[in-house]
Amino acid sequence: MAYLLGIDLGTSSLKTAVVEASRLRVLASASREYLIQQPFPGDAEQNPEDWWRALIDTVRRAVAQAAIDPGAISGIGFSGQMHGVVCLDETLRPLRPAIIWADTRSAPQVAALEARLSRNDIARYAPGRPAAGWMGPSLMWLAEHEPETLARTQQIIMPKDYVRLRMTGQAAAEISDAGSTWLLDIKSGQWSGWLVEQCGLEMRYLPPLLRSEQFAGELLPAAAAELGLPAGIAVAAGCADQPAQALGYGLVEPGIDLVTIGTGGQVFHPLAQPAVDPNLRLHTYPHAAPGRWYAQAAILAGGLSLRWLRDVLGLAQREDAYTHLSALAAPVALGADGLLFLPYLAGERTPHMDPQASGAFLGLRLHHTTGHLARAVMEGVALAMADCLERVAALTEGASHSAIIITGGASNSAVWRQIQADVYARSVSLATGEHQACVGAALLAGVASGAFTSVTEAAGRIPGPAEVIEPDPQRSAFYRERLALHREMYPLLHGAMHRLAAR
Repeated sequence: MAYLLGIDLGTSSLKTAVVEASRLRVLASASREYLIQQPFPGDAEQNPEDWWRALIDTVRRAVAQAAIDPGAISGIGFSGQMHGVVCLDETLRPLRPAIIWADTRSAPQVAALEARLSRNDIARYAPGRPAAGWMGPSLMWLAEHEPETLARTQQIIMPKDYVRLRMTGQAAAEISDAGSTWLLDIKSGQWSGWLVEQCGLEMRYLPPLLRSEQFAGELLPAAAAELGLPAGIAVAAGCADQPAQALGYGLVEPGIDLVTIGTGGQVFHPLAQPAVDPNLRLHTYPHAAPGRWYAQAAILAGGLSLRWLRDVLGLAQREDAYTHLSALAAPVALGADGLLFLPYLAGERTPHMDPQASGAFLGLRLHHTTGHLARAVMEGVALAMADCLERVAALTEGASHSAIIITGGASNSAVWRQIQADVYARSVSLATGEHQACVGAALLAGVASGAFTSVTEAAGRIPGPAEVIEPDPQRSAFYRERLALHREMYPLLHGAMHRLAAR
């Protein structure tokens, strides 16, 4: 029997899963956390060596847990946190800690780009608006504040590409991750000379591009010895974490949206053709499947909003805190008896793209209880996600009729699942399985190693969701009115939010 390794290099931890190739079934997994370094406020950096140490630890533990012969592993694939920057010297070693997506020091560079470029030019050449922490703006920051680093830089790669480099000795990028750099032409799948020029950079930094499922090299003997694996295993290029998770659920073709409410909230909308929002309220990237793209809309505080409520209510030490909050919310009437929550606790992405937006409870009265607060938070997050769904639907005809798969921590709550179905006014299917980013990474390894003929063929092997939650027409009608009210609030409160943020 053949096995694959799926590696997911996340923001706070790295996870490795041993996956049975024939059925893409996870047999065992292991994870290890690492730190985000913040030398100054707004900085977010990581030591690439921490990723490698986490990989060694998790590969050894996962393979031991699966109790398989390491010689039966035929391929290794990757999923990785998006947008980050690893600067390499002439020996392909990191020159400094990696700047990751959460870093905000390049906000002035983003502001300068947006002041100089027209909305039409951004929509024509870029995947959407630039953001602090993305490779292009981060390199602009380095050019201004650490020019000596760029002068010594020979190659620039992204986080998961560094781990693959350590395995194969080859520096390369791949198309789905490169799409989130703000340096790639997402239509052609090649580095964009125009975007590179707008960022004041040079093409010489940028490595060769691979397809996500492409064979990227063999596991070198030295790396194999550290990982406890045989040398010569096929290594795939891998992909960004969002398309990896989508592949893990079998999502390649248009017609099914993946709605994830974890810490944040994301809508993954597959596209047959690239389509950039002319209003720049969301982003379009290449999918890991050849000839496919996806639109992504996102909010910053999805499950994070309920975690915030848990903590301020003093429930952080209670193991069943989320179950408790769901039980309190369950009997509360629709609309939380006149309470509306805006989930902008960390600013907001889609559709406002406003880092100074702030959260709010509106309509708070003496009769409101903990259960009302919990339900209002769940409803407010779902209303924000409904806004995201409508924005991606506007890109393509018929997208508003796509099926929906829901996943993330919010899908563990029966109350929150039903709220989502009612707010979206569409049937939602509850995702099955776990570690799906690792499964997607393993799927790519299977194509690279020859176990599967194509990404599409492999994705077809993944079983679909079993449980379907149907919306209630009356509740959906109520939430349509509540969504309209939700949309009215940001324009009304925008000025006050910014004045308060400036204090």
